[in-house]
Amino acid sequence: MTVHRVAVLALDGVTPLDLAIPTQIFTTRPETPYEMTLCALDAKVATSAGFALVADGDLEQVRAADTVVVPGFEPILQLPDAVLDTLAGARDRGTRVVSICTGAFALAAAGVLDGLHATTHWKHIDEFERGFPAVEVDRDVLYVDEGDVLTSAGVCCGIDLCLHLVRRDLGAVVANEIARGLVAAPHRDGGQAQYVPAPVAVAGEASLSGTRGWALHRLGEPLTLRVLARHAGLSQRTFMRRFTEETGTTPLQWLLNARIGRARELLETTDHPMDRVARDCGLGTAANLRLHFRRALGTTPTAYRRTFGRSVTCDVLGRSRAPEQGPVR
Repeated sequence: MTVHRVAVLALDGVTPLDLAIPTQIFTTRPETPYEMTLCALDAKVATSAGFALVADGDLEQVRAADTVVVPGFEPILQLPDAVLDTLAGARDRGTRVVSICTGAFALAAAGVLDGLHATTHWKHIDEFERGFPAVEVDRDVLYVDEGDVLTSAGVCCGIDLCLHLVRRDLGAVVANEIARGLVAAPHRDGGQAQYVPAPVAVAGEASLSGTRGWALHRLGEPLTLRVLARHAGLSQRTFMRRFTEETGTTPLQWLLNARIGRARELLETTDHPMDRVARDCGLGTAANLRLHFRRALGTTPTAYRRTFGRSVTCDVLGRSRAPEQGPVR
């Protein structure tokens, strides 16, 4: 596989959790082409948690990268010209530029987000909108995909965005395998609200995670709201309310996303005809599979298989980006 260089740029005041997300997801693995370097303006970087860390790379590695990721940082201060020039230059060269949480402030200050849609942590979004009127701010999303410029909302939304990038680069199978290692949701659509009334799932017996896990093993079966609520031992109304509180989406939309994800895996790993793929993932017919695939991904199942199918043997990142989906918002 062709090496894909990922530079994670830690700015002074970097948030440790935001920093950990891309360094974990893009770390070197046998099944991925990523070569990740932690970069900073100076070798020693102060974090928002009060401790310092040492970076292996500097702005030269950022300039040489194929993907640049800027994790969130605080306080949001005037950034050095060298950092802003490096980020602007990366954008001009067509490098993929990504921010997590308040890292969007750095991209915006460098002019990378001018004229584009973007998001950031909900607590800072008013300040962001006032400070950067040239940016189209999306308030109620997990992340925004503008092709080679991507931004995520707060903290854990960075996991969703980074897994989305892996999925774009390498397909659903690899992204789901990494997600399982992180014990993270394999796919949350970027258009979900970033702030829900209960952003942390309820633990223990009260959680609906058991029902979600049960459903994931039965995606090819008829799964209605009534069936899911019965499995959880709840009324349909209570189940709907609690499910939405835990996940930020409705049960049926969650099911649709899970079925599309399963379809992607089947298209990547099998040669099954479209009718069988549709049946096995619970979408019923090939026509229904095509409809939902195009709505969700902006491409067809056939084109997706042609790009990510197991018969494709050429360099992964040299060819693997699926047909353009358009912005995920």
